[in-house]
Amino acid sequence: MNDRYSRQELFPAIGENGQEQLSRKHVLVIGAGALGSASSEALVRSGIGKLTIVDHDYVEWSNLQRQQLYTEKDVTAQMPKAVAAQNRLTEINSSVTINGRVMEATAESLLPYLHDVDLIIDATDNFDTRMMINDLSQKYNIPWIFGSCVGSTGMSYTVIPGKTACMNCLLDRLPMGGATCDAAGIIAPAVGMVAAHQLTEALKLLVNDLEALRGSLITFDLWNNQQYSMKTEKAKKSDCPSCGEHPAYPYLQYENQTKSMVLCGRNTVLIRSPQERNLGELQNAVHSLGETKINPYLLSLQYEGYRFVFFKEGRTLVHGTNSMEEAKKLYYKIIG
Repeated sequence: MNDRYSRQELFPAIGENGQEQLSRKHVLVIGAGALGSASSEALVRSGIGKLTIVDHDYVEWSNLQRQQLYTEKDVTAQMPKAVAAQNRLTEINSSVTINGRVMEATAESLLPYLHDVDLIIDATDNFDTRMMINDLSQKYNIPWIFGSCVGSTGMSYTVIPGKTACMNCLLDRLPMGGATCDAAGIIAPAVGMVAAHQLTEALKLLVNDLEALRGSLITFDLWNNQQYSMKTEKAKKSDCPSCGEHPAYPYLQYENQTKSMVLCGRNTVLIRSPQERNLGELQNAVHSLGETKINPYLLSLQYEGYRFVFFKEGRTLVHGTNSMEEAKKLYYKIIG
């Protein structure tokens, strides 16, 4: 076991001292899908001291194409991803303390796990959770690394509280689309590329080599051979509600969190979001999915036997189901 990390220690930027630092660090990975699998495995193989994985989903056949920790046995058993990940990672490196938690990531549910966390890695698949992570990061002074991929594209960005622009600062600059893996598909190399960017930044942070951090938002399209890096120093805003001079942490406030409820007797689920919508832009983004109708107050969309009604102030009605889980899945499939 003495030479387990020898090749990593030979890398001058880490060395024996960096390896010792890694063994004392605790990383929280939120999401155990494709990015979460790749990030968690790399961290465990690198000799991190403690890893906590939070995920509420279970393993399905469509996951196996890119989510590297899981097997057909996990699918057959409908094993929760957090549990399957913990089991596999323990087999890879039994010296790492690994905690898989089967739960939804919310501002409240994550609090007990933040007291000794050195870094948060985003492996989620929706905007609301990422912005909640951003506010938790700022409030509790914990760095986090954003990552996103769909199709052959991906992006990553490292947020250091008190130093870099946060995700809320960058909202008007992010090349966010409405596509998701469910709608646009994904190829495994895109996952691997985002994970490589996230994990390299993570290692720099965990061995305290802050000068080596990239300092930019990176985006790429592997299929079309494109890559772009955007500097963010000037994007930091003194009046940002998440990281500015007077932070209010809006995405930690209950009234600003996306919520859902079943409308009794209507076969409809109501989803609330704090984000006001530009209905014209939304129609342009979703018109290829089905028939749309728009007026100054709402946009309706017929999609796969369901009818979505998007209100300008952020509410959405999903007609055709009484299942909040099903409604949310469809909602994020369309909105991203």
